[in-house]
Amino acid sequence: MSPFSLRDYLYLAALFSIIFLLVFISRSTRLHGDRAIVTDFKVELLLHERTDLEGLSNALLELGLDINSDELIWAGQTLGWRFFRPGRYEIEGATSYSDFLSKAARGLQDPARVTIIPGTDIARLSRSLGNQMRADSSEFHQIFSDSSSIALEFGLSGEHVFARMLPNTYEMYWTSSVENTIRRVLREFERLVEVRYQSEIESNELTLDEILTLASIVEWEARFNDEKPKISGLYLNRLDRNMMLQADPTVAYALGERRRLLFEDYRFEHPYNTYLIQGLPPGPITNPDLSSIRAVLNPEQHDYLFMVATPEGTHHFSRTFQEHREASEVWRRWIREQTRIREEQERAGAEG
Repeated sequence: MSPFSLRDYLYLAALFSIIFLLVFISRSTRLHGDRAIVTDFKVELLLHERTDLEGLSNALLELGLDINSDELIWAGQTLGWRFFRPGRYEIEGATSYSDFLSKAARGLQDPARVTIIPGTDIARLSRSLGNQMRADSSEFHQIFSDSSSIALEFGLSGEHVFARMLPNTYEMYWTSSVENTIRRVLREFERLVEVRYQSEIESNELTLDEILTLASIVEWEARFNDEKPKISGLYLNRLDRNMMLQADPTVAYALGERRRLLFEDYRFEHPYNTYLIQGLPPGPITNPDLSSIRAVLNPEQHDYLFMVATPEGTHHFSRTFQEHREASEVWRRWIREQTRIREEQERAGAEG
């Protein structure tokens, strides 16, 4: 005769079911509950290479997240997510193991915001893009400097690819290749410049490459956007009269330094020194923004041929060389006075 009655069997079956249900609920809650990973601020997780569960756990801990490593590894093994793709993943608020692990395992990246600033040079832009992307800055530098495959693809030289690196903030995947990153910016340049200003470009006496070269000089020269059309008009006036451009930024570019120029600098022999060559330099000296490009396409109409800086950071414009000499002397006197004040302050500091 069995020691257990039917009632006992039903009781055990019910108890087993309750235990199973509780375990299932606990397990499901741990795997799918939205409080598994919690942060009060947005965290950016960058996986540079294919990563396993232990590596992922370590990366999260290094970001300062309060996680249970053993539980995360258990969750990944249970769900079948054991390896995770390179990429940029954002974690904000609260999320579950299942959502986070499946996202990283499938490589569903969050786009990065990549910023290109105006008025930079090839070396600095290459470093900036390399720092913002999972990419080697030297690869950007090579494309901007040589006739690479992507330059040939667009029928451009490397330096004119660089000139088309339109300043803006772009959304793109952090793991995008160097080539695809550049293609993305070139498509934006085509949309915002070539298509939008097609009629102005086609009717201009300058080619698009020449427009960008002049715009790059305007970009370097002007501190304020509202002065750019006037500066552009001045340079175009000089070109129309077969005068040398005599743009100080081209001398600074030739020297490889951004500083106040000395008298002997203007005699520095270089193909970009517009005090020694006729017309535009052979290529851009920086990457111009939209306002500089528009200034060349729609310059201010005037008779100015000369300009000199002012203490306010703007320029004084002149029609004749005599007017320019007088304005230049005012500027030189201000420079001398600033130098005198600085030297006095340095002496006073040394004596104190």
